[in-house]
Amino acid sequence: MKIIEFVLLAVGALVGAFLRYIIVDSPKTIGGLPVNVLAVNVIGSFILGLFSVLALALNFDARYTLLVATGFCGSFTTMSSFALETSNLLDSNRFNLVILNILANVGLSLGAVLGGRVLGNTIMSRIL
Repeated sequence: MKIIEFVLLAVGALVGAFLRYIIVDSPKTIGGLPVNVLAVNVIGSFILGLFSVLALALNFDARYTLLVATGFCGSFTTMSSFALETSNLLDSNRFNLVILNILANVGLSLGAVLGGRVLGNTIMSRIL
């Protein structure tokens, strides 16, 4: 790995981790469902979906994938926190929320990636 690649990866990871910390720092729930990590995962998935289309269509240098996809989105989104929150819900026997949390994080994150890709394709169709 070249120094510029390391720097791009590190900057993306630093920004992603910092923004995640700000969003997740004060836990919020809706009806008992933890929504901070859900928001982070959905937003990050949307950004990744959008970036994947734009990077391909605009022929971005692969190093920008290190900055945005691997660095930023990799440190911004968080499977481990999602798993811990789900485990905590299991420990408290809140089985309906366990199922809702899994469906919301997976379903909305997948939907966000698809939405980001649709937006990226729309942008590219107007540019080209």
